[in-house]
Amino acid sequence: MKKGLFARFSNRLGVQSPPSHTLNGHERQLVKLCTIPIQEALGTLKTTLQGLMTEEAEQRLDKYGPNELSHHKRLGFWADMVHRLKSPLVVQLLLITLVSGFIGEVKSTIIVSAMIVLSVGLSYVLDRRSNHAVDSLGKRVQSRTFVLRDGAETEVKISEIVPGDIVLLRTGSIVPADLRLIAAKDFFVSESALTGESMPVEKTSASAESSLQPAMDLPNACFFGTSVTSGTARGVVVNTGAHTLFGAISERLTEKREETSFDRGVRSFAWLMIRFMVVMVCTVFFIVGLTKGNWLEALLFGLSIAVGLTPEMLPMIVTVNLAKGALTMARKKVIVKRLPAIQNFGAIDILCTDKTGTLTQDRVVLERHVDIVGHTSEEVLNYAYLNSYFQTSLRNLIDRAVLESADLNVEQNCQLVDELPFDFQRRRMSVVVDYEGDHVLICKGAVEEIYACCSHYQIEDEVYPLIDMIHADLFEEVEKLNRDGFRVLGIAYREFPRDKTVFTVEDESRLILLGYIAFFDPPKVSATEALELLDKAGVKVKVLTGDNGLVTEKVCRDVGLDTDRIVTGAELSRLSPDDFSETVQNCNVFVKLSPAQKEQIVMELRKNGHVVGFMGDGINDAPALQAADVGISVDSAVDVAKESADIVLLEKNLLVLKEGIMEGRKVFANIVKYIRMGASSNFGNMFSVVGASYLLPFLPMQPVQILTNNLLYDFSQTGIPTDNVDEELIARPLKWNIDNIKRFMVFIGPISSIFDYATFALMWFFFGCSTFLDPAIGSLQKESLARLFQTGWFVESLLTQTLIVHIIRTKRLPFFGSRASLHMTMTTLIVMAIGAWLPYSPFAADFGLVPLPAVYWAWIAAFLATYAVLAHIVKTWFFKRFGGE
Repeated sequence: MKKGLFARFSNRLGVQSPPSHTLNGHERQLVKLCTIPIQEALGTLKTTLQGLMTEEAEQRLDKYGPNELSHHKRLGFWADMVHRLKSPLVVQLLLITLVSGFIGEVKSTIIVSAMIVLSVGLSYVLDRRSNHAVDSLGKRVQSRTFVLRDGAETEVKISEIVPGDIVLLRTGSIVPADLRLIAAKDFFVSESALTGESMPVEKTSASAESSLQPAMDLPNACFFGTSVTSGTARGVVVNTGAHTLFGAISERLTEKREETSFDRGVRSFAWLMIRFMVVMVCTVFFIVGLTKGNWLEALLFGLSIAVGLTPEMLPMIVTVNLAKGALTMARKKVIVKRLPAIQNFGAIDILCTDKTGTLTQDRVVLERHVDIVGHTSEEVLNYAYLNSYFQTSLRNLIDRAVLESADLNVEQNCQLVDELPFDFQRRRMSVVVDYEGDHVLICKGAVEEIYACCSHYQIEDEVYPLIDMIHADLFEEVEKLNRDGFRVLGIAYREFPRDKTVFTVEDESRLILLGYIAFFDPPKVSATEALELLDKAGVKVKVLTGDNGLVTEKVCRDVGLDTDRIVTGAELSRLSPDDFSETVQNCNVFVKLSPAQKEQIVMELRKNGHVVGFMGDGINDAPALQAADVGISVDSAVDVAKESADIVLLEKNLLVLKEGIMEGRKVFANIVKYIRMGASSNFGNMFSVVGASYLLPFLPMQPVQILTNNLLYDFSQTGIPTDNVDEELIARPLKWNIDNIKRFMVFIGPISSIFDYATFALMWFFFGCSTFLDPAIGSLQKESLARLFQTGWFVESLLTQTLIVHIIRTKRLPFFGSRASLHMTMTTLIVMAIGAWLPYSPFAADFGLVPLPAVYWAWIAAFLATYAVLAHIVKTWFFKRFGGE
């Protein structure tokens, strides 16, 4: 399972809790400050309850550095070079360079060295550029937190937090540093990032009893990277960055992300080519050595063949494609936080999403405030206003809609006494206010949960006992509003004497049901179009929401989603594993889900072989975001959701998401082009090299010519990342299919050998190279004939394998039905022009080339045309027979 930013580190420890170790100085300081009184702790950190002054905070930032983990630091130049040179593809070329230099082949050494520089150098430069670009894009969606600066509540970047800051925490916040709590109310924190424990832990501000206990056991300490599940709190920052508990753990780890199926496929392809190359080199070495009798020449020729069969440009092609994809997606309002996620993004075939803001406009409007019989009630609105106004936790769209619907002068008439924050188990929240001489608990939440807490109901000024017999009558108005697409919340209250000042969730009982508030979030105009486009693109959309079934059904029906069966969380919990799997697979709308159930659905879909994207923006979405192949959030999401996501949308819109998915497919398609081309080209070369080495009395191509050919060919492939991609190639989700690539190699590869052997025949019979066997001719004439033959194959081999990518890059008719990008077209033309020019150039003798007769070009033109037609015919048949992108 893919983990979020922090969980990926903790899971690699292989334990369920942080490793035991001797407390370092920073941990000892945290433990000490948690065991002394709050004012003494503040004095030690040279801060106050009003926080730091801005100037002091800036000085501390210079002193302590940014609040970032050390694992974000990249390798230095030399360390990076060593890492890249350890690639098996590059190691192979380095060995060939050393052997060539040892036996005195200076030209070969220079050419292979140039190929290493081209591969490693381009990969390094472009990788650095892409990472810097992604980092700068990531800063646009960097998490922020609230602190007290100059005595006022101020929002700052988490990286700007310093020791001594007073941090304000609420539901959905990421704890931005290791801190000591100075105030807390019903405060629960998820520490799964550190311990693996999924259950939230309650935290208080009371001083710890002993300074001997481990930091993780402190009841008044919160740790960097954990997240707030409910409640509110204030804390003073003790340690930041690498000095935090999480930072200490991460410093002892080497970050290594989990391999995707695409990573494994590319790696297996590289090793397949290496194994293929070893067999070929050994075969050619012995054939040439036995037939020609010159074992040194055989060794050099074999090494040159090894270079020709090595896909050394593969790392560069992958890097450039991912970098280009990330920058293109950014222009389409899709920010990639983790480059490798692009690969899975294009492979998504199921998208799980909430309805709010995705299918709807995310513009909630309070439409009705009624008593339980449906009459408009100002008292219901007033109580709802007090609840939304005085709550201190994260205000959502519903709270903002309530506050915009009335304008009460509450500060003069009311005062907050206590608060019971929202959580996903109770699905309600309460505030206690001093109102009209009493302490009034006002509760707002899901109708069913509110109803379960009520013992009475009120109509106008009369209060009646709530009995089960009238349950259906009371809910009639609610169901009517739900069916019309309204989201309905219940409002209830209970009065307490003024001497009661501390409240708990047990006090949310024996409430008086006052009425309902109904909200409408209209469907997005673009949602229907986006769903149709996603369906056309092979992406199935499933709605996973904690909202009411009737409301969800209305919205889904309005945007064209199938609502034949809507499954509730309660139904899912009663299913057997087999029935659960079948239901998750076949149903598209799931309602009243808990965060754990969203995660279970995503995991089950992945287990069934799907590539799953999950789009969410709330704290309840974080587990599912981490469980998905691709976690997708939005810039306006809570911190924990953004940190868990791989992709962040600057606009919560399925059309934007669809554009991002299509760009991910383009990246995948261009990488597969290079792999197909390399595999088929190498497979075809096998037949040509083995046959020519056995049949000819001289080398079919000199080692320096093979290396030059390969260097020019590598340069021609640098245009692949910029290539255009046909719409039909990305019309469906793209997944790695090594078997399809192998079949493509078997059917397409030998076509090039046909024209290689045709060239052999042309040079041998038509241009008289067969006279090489005439014992009457001298050694100089034999050398001239051999060079003519080698030049002829050098040019034909370079032109045909440079041309082949234009044939296999599209399912359409090449050059006419589909055109390559300008960059790719230019690199192809430049390389073909160089290949045709070299035999006549001043450098011809250095490469063992000789001028070719004019009639040769007529033959080659015919070969190229025939080759293109035949390759296109076989390619068309292949895709019809075996499919594939």
